[in-house]
Amino acid sequence: MTTDLPGPPQESVPSLLRPGARVFVAGHRGLVGSALVRRLAADGHEVITRGRDRLDLRDAERTGAFLLDARPDAVVLAAAKVGGIMANSTYPVQFIEDNLRIQLSVIAGAHAAGTERLLFLGSSCIYPKLAPQPIHETALLTGPLEPTNEAYALAKIAGIVQIQSYRRQFGAPYISAMPTNLYGPGDNFDLETSHVLPALIRRFHEARRSGAPAVTLWGSGSPRREFLHVDDLAAACVLLLQRYDGDAPVNVGSGEDLTIRELAAHIADVTSYQGHVDWDTTKPDGTPRKLLDVSRLSSLGFKPQIPLRDGIARTYAWWLEQQGVQV
Repeated sequence: MTTDLPGPPQESVPSLLRPGARVFVAGHRGLVGSALVRRLAADGHEVITRGRDRLDLRDAERTGAFLLDARPDAVVLAAAKVGGIMANSTYPVQFIEDNLRIQLSVIAGAHAAGTERLLFLGSSCIYPKLAPQPIHETALLTGPLEPTNEAYALAKIAGIVQIQSYRRQFGAPYISAMPTNLYGPGDNFDLETSHVLPALIRRFHEARRSGAPAVTLWGSGSPRREFLHVDDLAAACVLLLQRYDGDAPVNVGSGEDLTIRELAAHIADVTSYQGHVDWDTTKPDGTPRKLLDVSRLSSLGFKPQIPLRDGIARTYAWWLEQQGVQV
């Protein structure tokens, strides 16, 4: 299962993550965490996990005690309270407080346990709503955030500052990375709460199954978005743990974008939907473009290995298998 996973480029440089290191993946059951478990296990690392039923990461005392007992060589903090626009707008208290508690517990606990390496994963929503495109890491804190997910974004910004503070005060080799829009195995296909790519896969699949002559999508289809397969993200995370030791966060993306109209065409093709696609231009388009500048990551030798169309096909096949749905 893991033999075809993309991996970081191999070069004869000293690694900051020793071979066979014991790595605690916080949030291992999510889209990102499960991909990290696959990648790290494939690379021969010992992966440590704890489910929410056994450890509430918001509980600083229990989290600290667990990390002191486990003594991992490295921690990847992929755990977070996440959700779409509606959830962020409805429950901003939970989005800021739960994420702050998780970050404070895990990062402080890891430091107290003497953890050698820690990678904090944030989100591209940390950047200003109207940041210049493509968005460079230096755009952080240069303008107002998108109001609908401000609480979540501020929690993630606090996580970046916490990482930087541990570096400056204690010399801890902790780092942070900001992923673009992700998709892949483990994604959320609930039409009420999912992001655009899995939602479109499900909508086109169901339209084909029902014989619907057309699918109506919001907006004009003109906004441009960037997508990265979660297994490519996991490969990038391993590369950062091995080679990056800087104060600044690192953008993780494909470096390429496409229109939502083009994305819909790819998904219609993968799902074999042959009806019409109509665009309801009375509905909002959202931000015209959101593309990350990935030059910092590229300079380390990273290049995504999974083309978008192939990644969509893999994700569709995974969802069908999970649902026991026949093509």
